[in-house]
Amino acid sequence: MVDLTRAQTPDPYPLLPATASFEVASDDIVDGGPLDDAQVADAGNTSPHLRWSEVPEGTRSFTVTCFDPDAPTPSGFWHWVLVDLPADTRELPTGAASATLPDGAFHVRNDGGEAGFMGAAPPPGDQPHRYFFVVHAVGEDTLGVEPDATPAAVSFALAFATLGRAILHGTYSH
Repeated sequence: MVDLTRAQTPDPYPLLPATASFEVASDDIVDGGPLDDAQVADAGNTSPHLRWSEVPEGTRSFTVTCFDPDAPTPSGFWHWVLVDLPADTRELPTGAASATLPDGAFHVRNDGGEAGFMGAAPPPGDQPHRYFFVVHAVGEDTLGVEPDATPAAVSFALAFATLGRAILHGTYSH
C-alpha cells in the first residue's frame, strides 16, 4: 500500500479574493461534522439538501460546488459543479443532482467524469477529507461557461463573477 501521509491542505476559500458571505444550511449536513452515508460514493451517492438566504444585492444567478481539497492530488477533487441556477432559487432538495433542474441550469462534469454529484470517496486509509459545499452568488444571469467546461474553468469564471459565498463543510474518512 502507498503511504499517503502528508500535511493537510489549507481551506481554499480564504485564499481567494474576499467576497460577501451569506447563510447556507442543510437538512443533511452538520457544518464541520461527518457526512451521512447518503453523501458517500459507495453508499448513497446523493447530493445533500441545501437552503440559502440573505444573498448579496445584485445576485442574478447561483453556482453550487462541492470541493475536496484533501484529495491526494495537487488540484484537489471536484465532486459537484451546478451552474446557472436562477436568482430566485433558494433551495435544492436532497438528490438535486439527479432531479430536474430549473431552466438554464446545468451540471458540469465532476472530476470523476460524470455530470452530477459524486459522493465522498477518499482512498482507504487516507486522512479524513473535508467536503466544502459552496453556494456562489453570481452577479450575471449566466456564468458564461459551457456544459463541457472543466470544474477549474468554472472556478476561474467564478473568480470574476462571484458577489458572495455561503460555505458548509462535512468530513469523511474510511
